[in-house]
Amino acid sequence: MNNRNLFTELEKLLRMDSTYCTEDGTLLKNTIVEAALALRPDLIAKLLTHDGLKRNFFTEISGVMVFDKVKFQKFVMNKRFLPDSYTSFKNKVGLTNEDGEFLSESREIVLSWPYKDCILEGGQTKEDAKRNEVFWNEILAPDEINRLIEPKVLTNFKRFDSTGEHNVESISMDDNLIIKGNNLLALHSLKKKYVGKVKLIYIDPPYNTGSDSFGYNDKFNRSTWLTFMQNRLSIAKKLLKDDGVVCVQCSFHQFAYLRVLMDDLFEKHLCDFNIQVRHPDRALTGDKEFNDIIEYVLIYSNNSDKRMPYKEELKTIDDYTLQIEIKDNVNPQVIVCGDKKVEVYTPEQYKIRTIAPSQFGLKKMSIRGSIREKNSSGRFFVKYIEPLTEFPSETLFKVPNMGDDIFDYRYFYSAPDGKKNGGYFQGMPTSSNVTKKQYANFYNFEKEYNNVSGEGNVSFRNGKKPEALIAFLIDVFTNPKDIVLDYHLGCGTTSAVAHKLQRRYIGMEQMDSQISLIKTRLQNVISGDSTGISQSVDWQGGGSFIYCELAKANQQFADEVEQVLTTDELVVIWKKMQETGFLSWKVNPQEIDISTEDFTQMSLEDQKRFLIECLDKNLLYVPYSEIDNAEFGISESDKIINNQFYQTK
Repeated sequence: MNNRNLFTELEKLLRMDSTYCTEDGTLLKNTIVEAALALRPDLIAKLLTHDGLKRNFFTEISGVMVFDKVKFQKFVMNKRFLPDSYTSFKNKVGLTNEDGEFLSESREIVLSWPYKDCILEGGQTKEDAKRNEVFWNEILAPDEINRLIEPKVLTNFKRFDSTGEHNVESISMDDNLIIKGNNLLALHSLKKKYVGKVKLIYIDPPYNTGSDSFGYNDKFNRSTWLTFMQNRLSIAKKLLKDDGVVCVQCSFHQFAYLRVLMDDLFEKHLCDFNIQVRHPDRALTGDKEFNDIIEYVLIYSNNSDKRMPYKEELKTIDDYTLQIEIKDNVNPQVIVCGDKKVEVYTPEQYKIRTIAPSQFGLKKMSIRGSIREKNSSGRFFVKYIEPLTEFPSETLFKVPNMGDDIFDYRYFYSAPDGKKNGGYFQGMPTSSNVTKKQYANFYNFEKEYNNVSGEGNVSFRNGKKPEALIAFLIDVFTNPKDIVLDYHLGCGTTSAVAHKLQRRYIGMEQMDSQISLIKTRLQNVISGDSTGISQSVDWQGGGSFIYCELAKANQQFADEVEQVLTTDELVVIWKKMQETGFLSWKVNPQEIDISTEDFTQMSLEDQKRFLIECLDKNLLYVPYSEIDNAEFGISESDKIINNQFYQTK
């Protein structure tokens, strides 16, 4: 039976039941779909009575007929079955699939990749590490994932201010935070305290260029990167305020994929800033096929009503250099335009003088383009002045009670000879002292990138962003005291700039080498660092931040394993792991003897990798729920600070 006959047969069958149609016989598509998804017995029984429908929508398994509700739903939602009341076509242009469904409306047309339904831990702590990461499947391993992402204990608290380093006795929302540890787990640890409180998230993640620090799973490198990004963005967006935005900087390598991913994750795409980072003529290494001079900042909001802000510029008197003088003994003609009595002055009855810029001067505005429709003066001109063809060109019309300047009237003029458009003379507006303009989507930061190496008085080999770029984004999207989050903190640029601009900030980093740079850089900022944006914002120093770490459990063993130089040292660590570590459920310690020939014949790196694989990856860090467990040895002072942080005791 072809689809057309199947459509007809299904319609006939369903019209026999008042549950699925109106009194006039119109079938209720939504009711039918809901009944199918709910596996309503009456609908299933009805479908089984028809051989063609049974053959198409049921599969026999061990003598039992199993209903394919997904296939049935697709069939019913097809436009050839139950077309819309008025037309089967939509007032829309776009790509469709073979069934006539718009791809933008199909739940099947999405960005997909291996590991999409997984959580990637991403625990790389050294740039040259090539860990075999665990991908926890969201459907098959929900318990493992819940354990992995539950809030973690924080430890090693230190407060840094102008007088140096101090122990932390209390912590509050006003404190700036630098957190060392896996950023996925740190983000989940922030969820309860900071949900809906962050105004700007800026991240500069690994670009996945093939040569950067993103070294996870080479076989599915792009898939791994997308999973890595999705896991973190999914939780980070929950921290955003309703009017907050997320800015992700990337290169062309993953730009298109990231755009599609973020379109799916966030409610609204606001804009992409194109950032020039090097000169087009700059010499590159010979293996480059083209000169890549642009990077991108993708800007999204989780609020569908959010709009890009406008930049505000202080108004000046510079443009107000005209003055209109009516000649002596002139008696103007008076006409009525709507409810206004308008004085009319022909060209010989007035003159226009140029004066020094003044708040009492006028600016000439031509009425064209969008001004004709979107400006009140433009609309008035089009409706009343433009049709007055009986007056000579450049006739002046004095209209009372118009405009928002110091004058209680506005002068309009008819089009000059040979010109199409007339216009008006505007005084300096009094309703606001600023002019609002749209932001462009291209900015040249080439000079700032060329001079970035010395900023913050720390050296960072690759990917250091200029303070001016981060300051630009913070200025656009935040106000003083707003919270800025960067969970790929690198060498600390975002936190340094936020500190100088009087924003609160949270920074996260797990690379050991970069944590040292961050702490040094922020201490330099507190001491009055004069690099970067310091001069432009008159930075004099001050302020403070709190440094802390995710409390290590099995991660401590992983770190020790990574640092050993001999197999004998590994044997000692393995004994400690058996006594106090939390081993993977897949491991039976009694069956592992690392003194055997099989183990000793392995390379040292393979030996290390084997022992790390024996650890339970869900317990790399101490869960907050286990803070009182003596096995983890959390100090009483850390317990007090954690309880303050999580607001429980």
